[in-house]
Amino acid sequence: MADSSLMNYKTPLIVFTSLLLLVILYLSPYNNHNFIINKDFVSSNITSSTNSFTLNQNPQDNGTLSTSSTSTSVNTRIREKLTSSERIEDDLARARAAIREVAQTRNYTSNKVQDFIPRGPTYRNPYAFHQSYIEMEKTFKIWSYKEGELPLVHNGPHSYLYSIEGHFIDEMDSEKNSFAAQSMDEAHAFFLPFSVTNMVSALYKPPSGTRVPYINVVTDYVGVVSKKYQYWNRSTGGDHFMASCHDWAAAVTSETPDNLFKNVIRVLCNANSSETFQPKRDVSLPEISLVTRTLVTSTQSRGSGSNHSILGFFAGGAHGPIRKMLIEHWKDKDDALQVHEYLPKGTDYGELMAKTKFCLCPSGYEVASPRVVEAIHASCVPVIISDHYVLPFSDVLDWSQFSVQIPMEKIPELKSILLGISDEKYLKLQKRVRQVQRHFTINRPAKKFDVIHMILHSVWLRRLNFRLPA
Repeated sequence: MADSSLMNYKTPLIVFTSLLLLVILYLSPYNNHNFIINKDFVSSNITSSTNSFTLNQNPQDNGTLSTSSTSTSVNTRIREKLTSSERIEDDLARARAAIREVAQTRNYTSNKVQDFIPRGPTYRNPYAFHQSYIEMEKTFKIWSYKEGELPLVHNGPHSYLYSIEGHFIDEMDSEKNSFAAQSMDEAHAFFLPFSVTNMVSALYKPPSGTRVPYINVVTDYVGVVSKKYQYWNRSTGGDHFMASCHDWAAAVTSETPDNLFKNVIRVLCNANSSETFQPKRDVSLPEISLVTRTLVTSTQSRGSGSNHSILGFFAGGAHGPIRKMLIEHWKDKDDALQVHEYLPKGTDYGELMAKTKFCLCPSGYEVASPRVVEAIHASCVPVIISDHYVLPFSDVLDWSQFSVQIPMEKIPELKSILLGISDEKYLKLQKRVRQVQRHFTINRPAKKFDVIHMILHSVWLRRLNFRLPA
């Protein structure tokens, strides 16, 4: 009789405990199989309805992220049993879930005061972007490989045309990098700190145009880190990334033996979708030409005055078919639409851009142009004349809201197109150009939402969409 009473007592307790465990496992963030970031939230194909959201939260209210002590205790115990790879994937699953929820609710969550809140039509989905950035700051850890010697590795140009390459590599190696992992096991991504620009400077022997020496260097570097550590091999490079602004970087990494870089996130200025650049995997790196020994472009210190008396402006060599066509049609033919192959000696290029309403940014031999960032810094609306150029940060920025894009065949109609833009529309475009200036500014160390952090956010998005093999 005593045994029967004990059994009657234990049965509902067992059932209740079992049900409770099932509920906890179902609701737990560790049940991550249903979480995957929806690429459409940052896709260039997002419909206009995505941009129709209105701010429904007081910007001064920073939001809070609360967790009950009971669930925290349970989750901590579960997490302690995970392998390092499982913990990494769990981190990303939590971030995906938070981003997807905010994309739907339009109400961000953070345990820190936010000093900048991206809002408005400049952003494809400002709520998803904001939450994604918060999750990146909270979660993302990067290991920069220590192997390799100067000048081919751990260094790059810091001035002039390819300067963003050197500053980005330097920032990833810096002790002040807030995203630096303390150990390789906690890293969500791995940085390959080689410089294609420095390779070309050190190894190029004219008149040879072969890329074989540079291909050999990047291949050997991967060989070193893949033999020494497990991380490349477990993902076949899928959680690794590199960065280069040199025109040849896309070809150098795509021509390696056995398609070695096929899974690597390549951060490239030469973001040409008609060649090897893959927008869903690779990242478009803005080309930034810095004045020597500074962190500013030639237009950055000009201020944002209202004297934009020139309709359109371009000065540069006839490099590539687009520029050739532009110069043939407009060179020195119009006072309002000023197109010059070369400026007279002593003319201030930056001052002219700062006085212009629409700065022409045609592609040269390659799709990218430093004029895009120079225009933004000059509070001048960029006019993108390019084929197959994947614009930087177009995952989150809607370039149609702060630039004008004109196909090559419309170059003869350029002046009439620009004159057809109303003053009201122009002022909206210019206002949004000023809004995005922070996203194209280099700071050392990097700061929130600046160009280096925007590059990392682009890498972060692609890492969210890659899963380590089970």
